[in-house]
Amino acid sequence: MFVLALCMVAKADFTFGEPTNLGATVNSSSAEIDPCISADGLELYFHSDPPVGYGNHDLWVTRRPSPNDAWGMPINLGRTVNSSSFDGTPYISSDGLSLFSCSPRSGGLGNADIWVTTRPTKTEAWGPPANLGPTVNTSPNEGHPYISANGLSLYLADVVAPGETPTRSNGYGGGDIWVSTRQTSERMPEGYWSEPTNLGAVVNSPAYDAAPCISSDGLMLFFHSSRTGGYGVHDIWVTRRKTPDDPWEEPVNLGPSVNTSLGDGGPALSADGKTLYFMSGATLTSGNFDLYQASIIPIVDLNGDGIVDSADMVIMVEHWGTDNSLCDIGPMPWGDGIVDVEDLIILAEQLFEEFPPSQ
Repeated sequence: MFVLALCMVAKADFTFGEPTNLGATVNSSSAEIDPCISADGLELYFHSDPPVGYGNHDLWVTRRPSPNDAWGMPINLGRTVNSSSFDGTPYISSDGLSLFSCSPRSGGLGNADIWVTTRPTKTEAWGPPANLGPTVNTSPNEGHPYISANGLSLYLADVVAPGETPTRSNGYGGGDIWVSTRQTSERMPEGYWSEPTNLGAVVNSPAYDAAPCISSDGLMLFFHSSRTGGYGVHDIWVTRRKTPDDPWEEPVNLGPSVNTSLGDGGPALSADGKTLYFMSGATLTSGNFDLYQASIIPIVDLNGDGIVDSADMVIMVEHWGTDNSLCDIGPMPWGDGIVDVEDLIILAEQLFEEFPPSQ
């Protein structure tokens, strides 16, 4: 297994397992783009352009009975949700009852707007999409919505086509990442989101930055970018912060284990932070993107001798109660800012095993 360690660069002690294609049941000869995984891990939404649909790209979902089962045949979300235009970049809220997406369908405010459809329960059908309103939808192309786990922050991207002038001020490139907030996650009429704030020059570049994906603990932000220093037309990058109140740090490329020369993006994280879903042109089945997943593995071999044993346990005990990044490996793969019992549990689960683990 080839893994990429980010501990020395991103201050995050984790590696990536070898990416695997989601297979022929999910991926087709058409493009499968921008995956989004539900908090319970049982639904995977994406957009695709197969010959049978309602527009040039539709929203689809594949389901599985449990996180250990295989994904089922994708299902089109139907005419109520999809339009005769483009519908894409889906994101499902942590409660599974709101589905955000991007579309230039009629009734919008720009070339492409963010919309949201809701359902009363997870077993009921999605209703007609509603526009998020003029506070959020002000640039020519608004898209890539991603909601924080608590439902109070909306990350989005304004993608500006060549020749277009961004409507929002204080932008840095051909597409920036922004965040809008609200006071409550209760469903409310349009206009309840605040004016989006640019994430700034540390995160955004003069190039194309889009598809933000924030971890459930609010400490890691994955996105794709065409900035320099990558491996393809656009790569997946990650920035982190020590707490949800701290600023974002310099982004780091996920490296050649995840990124290829053919373009990779649309990152989405499982709620536990252990799996990264993304789109890649790595196989280019018919000249289009496929959906992939890669495991995110905390580095539990603290002294680097190839085995997790009592020596690593001693190192963890020596740093107990501190914010030492080497020992802070749980409950998320990148830790939570303090070395405590959560980290001990992760280490104990791998005790006396070789590291990195073989597949």
